[in-house]
This record gives sequence, C-alpha cells and structure tokens, in this order.
Amino acid sequence: MTSEGPDLFAAAGDARPESAATLPPLAVRMRPRTLDEVRGQREVLRPGSPLRRLIEGSSGTAGALSAILWGPPGTGKTTLAHLVANAAGRTFVELSAVTAGVKDVRQVMDQAARERDMYDRQTVLFLDEIHRFTKAQQDALLPGVENRQVILVAATTENPSFSVIAPLLSRSMLITLGPLSDEEIGDVVASAVADERGLTGEYTVDDKALEGLVRISGGDARRALTSLEAAAGVALDAAGALPAYPVAITAAHVEQAVDHALVRYDRTGDQHYDVASALIKSMRGSDVDAALHYLARMLEAGEDPRFIARRIVIAASEDVGMGDPTALQTSVAALHAVAQIGMPEARIILAQAVVHNALAPKSNAAYAAINAAIADIRAGKGGPVPAHLRGSGYAGADRLGHGKGYRYAHDGEDGVVAQQYLPDDLHGSTDYYRPTDRGFEARLQERWQWLKGRLGR
Repeated sequence: MTSEGPDLFAAAGDARPESAATLPPLAVRMRPRTLDEVRGQREVLRPGSPLRRLIEGSSGTAGALSAILWGPPGTGKTTLAHLVANAAGRTFVELSAVTAGVKDVRQVMDQAARERDMYDRQTVLFLDEIHRFTKAQQDALLPGVENRQVILVAATTENPSFSVIAPLLSRSMLITLGPLSDEEIGDVVASAVADERGLTGEYTVDDKALEGLVRISGGDARRALTSLEAAAGVALDAAGALPAYPVAITAAHVEQAVDHALVRYDRTGDQHYDVASALIKSMRGSDVDAALHYLARMLEAGEDPRFIARRIVIAASEDVGMGDPTALQTSVAALHAVAQIGMPEARIILAQAVVHNALAPKSNAAYAAINAAIADIRAGKGGPVPAHLRGSGYAGADRLGHGKGYRYAHDGEDGVVAQQYLPDDLHGSTDYYRPTDRGFEARLQERWQWLKGRLGR
C-alpha cells in the first residue's frame, strides 16, 4: 500500500496478505533466530567457546571481544553476527565494505559512543566483506575496537592474514567457519519445507530432489535454500492452476530451476575425492581430454572452482615442476582470476590451466628433492650451520667467528665460488635434487652438473 491512500487492510483490522513478490527470500526468512536453530559450526559454537560467550552476552573481557568470521559463502557469518547483536539488547549496525567508506565508519563510532554513554548499551558493527576495505578504511576501525566503543563482527571469504591489517587482527578473535556437511544442508532444507516461515508444509521434496539440492549447494546453506525456493516455483507452475497440496518437488524440478544437470557427484564423499584424483592423474598422465572431462564433471556438479584451482596449482609444482616452470605461473594466475571472476567464466580459465599442465613436460624432481630433505631432517641429520655461513651483522659475531672465511659468490667467475654450504654430516654425500632430461629441466640438468663441479661436490 502506498502513502497516497488509506490502508484498507489496517482499517479492517486484518493482516495484509503477502505475495511472492513482497515476501523476503526464503534464505532470509529461514535465518536462525537462536543458537539452537543454527546448523553446522559445532566446533566454534561449543559451550564455553569465545564465539558462544560473545553470542550469549557473557560478562568479562572475553564477552566483549571483536571477531572476524572467515569462511565460504552460506556458512552462517551474517546469522552469527545477528545473534551477537541480539545478546543483552545490543544495538546492531550493518555496513558493507563494498559501499561504505571511512565517513560511514566514523559515524557508526560516534553513534556507538553516544549509545554507550547515554544508555550503557553496546553496539555491534557487522562489516560484511571486510577484505574489500583498504588499509586506511580498516585503520578507521581501530580506535573503536581498541576502546570497545563497538563490538566489531567482520565477515570475509578471503584469508584474513592477507586481507586484514595486523593491528585489527590482533584485537579480534579469528573464527574459521567451514562448509556445512551434507547432513546439515539436508536439515536446513527439511526445516525450510516444514517451517511456517518457509514453505509451511505445502511442498514435499523427494529423495532425489533432496540429493540434488544438497549436491548443488556445495555446503552453502543460502544456495540450498535459494535453489529450493526456485524449485518450488517450478513445481507449482507444473501443478497447474488448481494444484493439489502438498506439491511434490522432484529432481527434474530442481534441475530445471537451477538450469543445472544433477551430475552424479558427492562433494564430500567418495565421488568428490575420486573425480578430483582422476583430474590430477589425467593431467599427470598427459591425457588432456580426460583431464578436461573430469574438470567439466566437477564444474557441472557444482564443485567450488577455487578448490579445483588450488588442486591445479599443486599439480603444477608436484607433477610438472621444472619440466615447464611456466605451468605454475599459469596455474597461480588462474587461482587468482577464478577468485575474482567466479562462474561461469571461471570454467575457461580453469580449462586453460588444465590444458597447460596436461600438455607440459613432466618432472617431479623438485617434489622428490624436498621430500628427501625433510626425511633427513626428521631422521636427525643436519649438524650446525657452517661458521662462515652464519649471520655476521650484529655485535659479537666477529668474536664468535661467524662469517669468517665466507666467499661472496658474485666475486667469483660466473658468480660461483667453491665453498662448503651443507652441514658437515651431509657435505659430500647429499644429492637431493636429481633433474630429469625432460623439457626445460634438461637444460637445468646440464647446468646442475656443471655447478656441482665448480662447487667441488
């Protein structure tokens, strides 16, 4: 109803009927209102945990710490922030790092100070996507967090160690959230089907449809509920003008709703590991068509493209290595590009990285070399660092003989001088890196043999 005319429903004392157009999305309607309704995150919400104490409004310093919630989408970051705000009647303010600036942050801090001084009420500032804030914008948060004008609850899908400034990290709890399990996603869907805030029992979901919703969700509760809502709309349209309730939601309805084939693939079970393993082994075996098949299978099943990109980066070092060093460059570039672009375009980037790795000359020499070196360390090998290699840039180093006799490599012919680098017990008997004669590494093999002669090894 607009403000231009009388509100007839209000005048009659009746509740205004809500249409599908005015209802909030199902994921919003089903947001947990209490800790008991939260699915997943059992470890970080265990009794006595810092986050649970913060949500329950526990007294003392532990109850007033700020928190940075790090995890993939749909794992409950916004929900947990709302639960923190609900404790002990706190004031809740929500900002998005996409649209907010330093001015907005300072306004929140000023208002929070007034709330504290006048009403003895804490303010919870929920800052979504904090990784998008610049250093200057994050600096603006520090005074309020430091003196506890606000309880900052910041959410991010990026590693805070790289995206959040150290002073803010040191003043906050870092809470790592994981994707929901298949069972937990199933519980979320079942609750939404039955709950009065959700589909109110007017729909049923068969086993195949539930399996599809779980698989497509990828551990993301929001995605599962959004797909369920869309599938319910498709099922209702298919039922005709006079549907018989409850309306059955089938796998075909889910597939049509998300425009997505329900590929046989269990994201957290055997299929997940089997297909990921097949992708890696196909690239290692240089079968580019097989590698692309398994890539497509993972993507069509709703696998997180960032997971795939990480596996490709590992393969670029483990299996291609110095056979073609540019494979790692391509794979790392793909990892960053996928994170910024997302699906569906990310499939093109991943395909390029897969093709490069599959067709590249292969060498696991670097991989085998570090494993051999680690095995020696774990076996107790490796004595003291030779005295001439020890640091000499501090008072007293000369007295200890540190750095004495060290020969600066750049003073030697071709930038190489003969001197001992390995500890005594490994010198003359260690040969970790054994380059192959494949690809670029064939050139390294020749140079490494030459270098060992120059180094006296």
